[in-house]
Amino acid sequence: MVDNLLYYGDNLDILRHYIKDETVDLIYLDPPFNSKATYNVLFGEQNGSRSAAQIKAFEDTWRWDQEAATAYQEVVERGGLVSRTMQAFRQLLGDNDMLAYLTMMAQRLVELRRVLKPIGSIYLHCDPTASHYLKILMDSILGAKNFRNEIVWCYTSGGVPKRDFARKHDIIFRYSKTDKFEFNPQYRPYSPGTLQRGLTKVKGPKYKLRKEGAVMQDWWVDLQKVLSPTAKETLGYPTQKPEALLERIIKAGSNEGDTILDPFCGCGTTIAVAQRLKRCWIGIDITHLAITLIKHRLRDAFGDKATYKVIGEPVSLPDAKTLANQDPYQFQWWTLGLVGARPVEQKKGSDKGIDGRIWFHDEGERGKTKQVILSVKAGHTNVAHIRDLRGVVEREKAEIGVLISMQNPTQPMRSEAAGAGFYYSPGWNKKYPKLQILTVAEFLAGKGIEMPPLRQVNKTFKKAPRAMTQEGENTNLDL
Repeated sequence: MVDNLLYYGDNLDILRHYIKDETVDLIYLDPPFNSKATYNVLFGEQNGSRSAAQIKAFEDTWRWDQEAATAYQEVVERGGLVSRTMQAFRQLLGDNDMLAYLTMMAQRLVELRRVLKPIGSIYLHCDPTASHYLKILMDSILGAKNFRNEIVWCYTSGGVPKRDFARKHDIIFRYSKTDKFEFNPQYRPYSPGTLQRGLTKVKGPKYKLRKEGAVMQDWWVDLQKVLSPTAKETLGYPTQKPEALLERIIKAGSNEGDTILDPFCGCGTTIAVAQRLKRCWIGIDITHLAITLIKHRLRDAFGDKATYKVIGEPVSLPDAKTLANQDPYQFQWWTLGLVGARPVEQKKGSDKGIDGRIWFHDEGERGKTKQVILSVKAGHTNVAHIRDLRGVVEREKAEIGVLISMQNPTQPMRSEAAGAGFYYSPGWNKKYPKLQILTVAEFLAGKGIEMPPLRQVNKTFKKAPRAMTQEGENTNLDL
């Protein structure tokens, strides 16, 4: 049995350097659609307010630039049917953003085919914006003869336009790698009318009812796309898919012990369902925010029974410095993930001195929701940063403020922080420093924020429900 693996990084690089040939049984991918929309990860605040903290996870606008042109040339120079397909796309579309998107997908689909076992299958989830192009691209990479289904996922949620028919379906393309593949039929409950006919009509093949239910077809109308805000599995992630969708796909295309790969794993629905269904899994995402969400989700749903390795996260101070130099936002998200904090919206010109928050209760569930304000500094720090943080804590009426720094604090910084006094926790009958300074090195060494025990009082992320196995066993531990 292989290890469960969670990778941080560009999935193209991860696939090329870490995933071996023919080692995956089932691939599900829900890549960003080329819909000219900017996706933001929105989290409903846990303090009951109607405002939402936001952080840009990725931009769903693939631009034709020098990087895209270089990637296109790489695909073309490999030759074969994929090369001819991409050249035809360029002739049809020109040098535009859609071509950039298809180039990105071509590179990754080639690698996904490589890692797929001969009996494996791939399910690609998309919308009608680019589905027709992706179908041709997948035919060229996986072979038109290995096209198995175009699944139409119909739903009724969302708005209704005035000048068009309402767009209420996604497309899921199912391909196998060869003509010998794993497939387990799935079933849905019979309609009341079918059940009645089965009971009253003359017995015969036409009216013979299976115990399992009616065989699932290639149009799915029983799953809503938008999860209810009150649903137990809802985590507040806008592109979160229902677990029932992934359960159907994983059960159809794999068996217990098989390996499932999701190269755009987002908030980790594929991973959580694979874990619950006793599959091995590999998840890849390019943001530390997603990695943090997935770790929270697995811990809340499975406790210590979800064992896995995270690859690509900084594990030493030099690693952290490298990340800070390469991508300050990713460094910030990673740092906040170390302490279980939620990032807040970052826009140029609108920095309010808050990089993250931790919400907590320490007076019982009906008591006031309280907060820790966090400020992350990758560069030089001085006493002015502590004074600024003190002002933010007072303005936000927060209980605790924390400055996380790559550098060791100066004595004036420590003195300024000490002058802020203490927060008294009535629930724990204990005082905690009002302003705190912690270095990344201290976090990596195991030191944490001085506050009421986070595992008992944390309200920062909505918790995933405890998972149940197919046999009904609760897989979680008391946390």
